[in-house]
Amino acid sequence: MGSGPAPLRALAAAATTALLAAAPLGCAGGDPGTPPPTTSAPPAPQDVCTRLITHWAGVILDAGEGRDAVALDYQSMGLSGGQNDILRAVLADARAERDAKGPAAARELTAREAERRCADRYRSGTPTGGPWQ
Repeated sequence: MGSGPAPLRALAAAATTALLAAAPLGCAGGDPGTPPPTTSAPPAPQDVCTRLITHWAGVILDAGEGRDAVALDYQSMGLSGGQNDILRAVLADARAERDAKGPAAARELTAREAERRCADRYRSGTPTGGPWQ
């Protein structure tokens, strides 16, 4: 991957697209008098946050020793500034856990901390202050 950040940005775009494509698409056809199938509610902001943080922490940690600093900025990962703060804190804890107890323990800590920190961030609704807060 010594060819620069372009392949990583393409990977980031593809991964973000896949994460955001979680809502099922309706199917055409059937009886026109039949109401369309009901769709589930969109995921809660804290759930989206948790999935994004868990995903990107895994990508960064799995990049390999000495390559934790994947060349992606938070916007190319689809994160807000606040979510990036969560990612950075989770990564710091996960790296220490990985060094002390191994990769499996780091993954468990990542999932737990991402869920806790995202729930705390969104406990009273969507943060205010603009789309990148």
